[in-house]
Amino acid sequence: MLKKLIEKISSRYNIGKPRVVVGVPSGITEVEERAVEESVMQAGAKEVYLIEEPMAAAIGSNLDVGEPSGSIIVDIGGGTTEVAVVSLGGIVISHSLRIAGDELDEDIVNYIKHEMNLAIGETTAEQIKIEIGCAMPLMTEKSMEIRGRDLSDGLPRNVTITSTQIEEAMKGSISKIVEIVKLTLEKTPPELASDIMEKGIVLAGGGALIKNLDKLISMETGMPVYIAEEPLDAVVRGTGKTLEDLERLKTVLVNSRKRR
Repeated sequence: MLKKLIEKISSRYNIGKPRVVVGVPSGITEVEERAVEESVMQAGAKEVYLIEEPMAAAIGSNLDVGEPSGSIIVDIGGGTTEVAVVSLGGIVISHSLRIAGDELDEDIVNYIKHEMNLAIGETTAEQIKIEIGCAMPLMTEKSMEIRGRDLSDGLPRNVTITSTQIEEAMKGSISKIVEIVKLTLEKTPPELASDIMEKGIVLAGGGALIKNLDKLISMETGMPVYIAEEPLDAVVRGTGKTLEDLERLKTVLVNSRKRR
């Protein structure tokens, strides 16, 4: 798939073998790093650069990662939540948690199965999360009608579910995300902590759109929390910006000293 993508881009823009920047999880090992590089090179790239996804999210969220002051980004994607403090073009401290959007969908599936004796799919669970999912009670409770398979007789059945119920369903996973943010703040060097207190916490990724998650994190940390502009695209935008300005942003790359 990667080979076909590179071939299509190369032929469309008549650029020969392209330079490629790939987003990778924070804390990637050298073995994993080499595996990614080799895969992309074999797919037809001229040069391969790796950028940690929290750093890409920070750049895509318009944080000035090259400044000596500290900033913190919380990237809640599909499979992982990554929290990172960035300063001077590098990640000072980061934590990764294998709880994010997919896990929240699974929480909703399990809750409806156990509480309503109804089986729903992951697509329905995701739609529920998007429409009425919340981390704290909403000012006006929302509800939606869903359809699933009754586990008693196997027949289709409609039920109405509320935002309060979905808050309860996701509560355990949401609390773990909040805890990993607090842990990262506790480990942040004191000289950067004051910068973060002033600038606040930035949320990116699809999980940033869960209603009242920003308010919950703010309440738990005592810091202002902001949602990045178009948080779903933060990592992609940051990766693109890095490729466009590779010389200036070379310090953010994992393998900047291994340019081929």
